Amino acid sequence: METLVEHRNDTRTDLSWPVSVWLPQANRFFNGRSSNISKNGVFISLPMTTPLKDGNILEVNFPRTSDLAEEKGQFARIKTGKVVRVERSNIFNDATIGVAVEFE
Repeated sequence: METLVEHRNDTRTDLSWPVSVWLPQANRFFNGRSSNISKNGVFISLPMTTPLKDGNILEVNFPRTSDLAEEKGQFARIKTGKVVRVERSNIFNDATIGVAVEFE
């Protein structure tokens, strides 16, 4: 039996939204989907082949709809963050991993 310790400081909101992640170590983008988000972090699913480990720094690109992009003046919200957990247990029942990212 595994005990999980809650480390969240902020309320999470369920949000399934397409994202792309820039991983400098791999010099490429990986497409995924958010699962939930808070002011200080996000949990996303990414392809199982994404070469991530705890401590990696990455950029998460949240694309905006055309109307929102027009209102905000840009087509995406980009947040830099650090990988704090990688779950390779196939929790999404497909060929993805779960990644917890803490925004900087």
